[in-house]
Amino acid sequence: MPQFRVTRFTPSLTSMFALLLTAAVPSFVAAQPPAADDATGIPIASDTVRQTCGSCHRPDEAGRLSRISFRRTTPEGWQQTIRRMVTLNGVDIDADTAREVVRYLANTLGLAPEEARPAAYEAERRADDQPYDDAEIQQICTQCHSMGRVISQRRTEEEWTLLMAMHRGYYPFADFQAFRRSGPPGDEPQPVDQAIAHLSDRFPLHTPEWAAWSATRRPARIAGVWVVRGHAHGIGPVYGQMTIAAVPGTDDQFTTETSYVYARDGRQVERQGRAIVYTGFQWRGRSLEGPDDTDGLREVMMVERDWQTMSGRWFTGAYDEVGLDVTLERVTASPVVTGVQPASLAAGQTATLQIRGANLAASAGAPNVDLGPGISVLRVVATAADRVDVEVRVDADAAVGRRDLFLEQAALAGAVTVYDEVHRIAVTPEAGMARVGGIRFPKQYQQFEARAFHDGPDGESETDDDLDLGIVDVSWSLEEYAATFGDDDLQHVGALDAQGRFTPAVDGPNVERSGNRNNVGDVWVVATYPATPDGANDTLRARAHLLVTVPLYLRWDPTAVERP
Repeated sequence: MPQFRVTRFTPSLTSMFALLLTAAVPSFVAAQPPAADDATGIPIASDTVRQTCGSCHRPDEAGRLSRISFRRTTPEGWQQTIRRMVTLNGVDIDADTAREVVRYLANTLGLAPEEARPAAYEAERRADDQPYDDAEIQQICTQCHSMGRVISQRRTEEEWTLLMAMHRGYYPFADFQAFRRSGPPGDEPQPVDQAIAHLSDRFPLHTPEWAAWSATRRPARIAGVWVVRGHAHGIGPVYGQMTIAAVPGTDDQFTTETSYVYARDGRQVERQGRAIVYTGFQWRGRSLEGPDDTDGLREVMMVERDWQTMSGRWFTGAYDEVGLDVTLERVTASPVVTGVQPASLAAGQTATLQIRGANLAASAGAPNVDLGPGISVLRVVATAADRVDVEVRVDADAAVGRRDLFLEQAALAGAVTVYDEVHRIAVTPEAGMARVGGIRFPKQYQQFEARAFHDGPDGESETDDDLDLGIVDVSWSLEEYAATFGDDDLQHVGALDAQGRFTPAVDGPNVERSGNRNNVGDVWVVATYPATPDGANDTLRARAHLLVTVPLYLRWDPTAVERP
């Protein structure tokens, strides 16, 4: 099935912008040979890349291809470039060749781990754009996309200049939105010139990090068994294992078998998948939950240099909004503890504690479980290689705070928190967004989560020593976010379920609203935590702002670089 396509992109607009680009910046013709500066540019040794791209991107005597040899980026960045070539320039390329081109370019014109890490949220499709240390540059770039797309690239100064020219040609409104100031010209440089100077200096093609990494880059040897610990927003902690096997005849492709459990409700999941590791550390995979799962979870992770841990995000959804934050650790012969459920215990409470990990059964005797003074292990309820259940009692006068767990040779810092009272709850995200859909466009959902907190030693809320007690069960509701007189958003934007998941209403004009408006608006998402039976705390409330907005009418398809 072809992977390189664009949705909801108007051909007539594409043609018009291409003409504007040609007229505005004639130097941006792909067939121009590269600059003759031998100090820049990375030669292309792949015959496939040279044959596929060389008709437009002319080679020079040093083996460099124009434009291509003067840029480095992520696998997603290279695939986006190929999509643009197919969609806007009519490049004829089959899926297998495209994958080979992406693999070569991501490996030889990619990023070092130190360069990729600050921009990881872009590849992981996280909704929260990270702050950038130059507010002016951030303002220029984030009018249309995240800073992650910018900082996941490295270019020569000429390439940064040509990139800005491309923006101005394809997207003429960029000048009015961010690139140029209104009014008469002055002596100060325009914002677009400031951006070129800044990006050329901060993100050049050649860096010490890339020089060191590319000189020693090798395929990651990661076949084996790994423990998985993660967190699903609003659902809670996830624990399990992944078995990774190398695909015969390859050094960067793998198959996976993953099993995990949602600790709060006990739901079991089994998944099978495939993955590619680009540039020696960039895991890109997809896994399916049974034969009826057609979408699966995309897996974006970073393999650490020691090949012992990796972490990232697994996600799905029309807007990549549903997913897990995960960390994987290689399993050895020694026991390892990955987590405990529940994450907090009240003073005076007797409870069954689930200890999750690997190789635990041999260490499962009650005397081997140590949670520190004030917590007594009464008995071992059940044992397995990946789980030990123990019954514990917390003394009424046990010290409040985090407790390390020791299970013979294994340990987990801050595994359990002892508390005497819940002082407040908080809803995250503090500001969420959903998009109406379901008729012409897909819906974007928003999951909320309520967590309880103890004020900590200083007795003040929202300070650094507050104790996070984990997810708590609350009553969810919506309230009007009054922005105008007679605001009726609450009646039309959608509904919130008992688990804090917001489902937006359908898209399109609504005849029941004044002016046939769409089902968009602002509401408060409210969590109510009931008072304890003994009256230790009053009913607690917290809320978050939810913006329900229109669909994303124009977008590139999500990347799929993990498919071997």
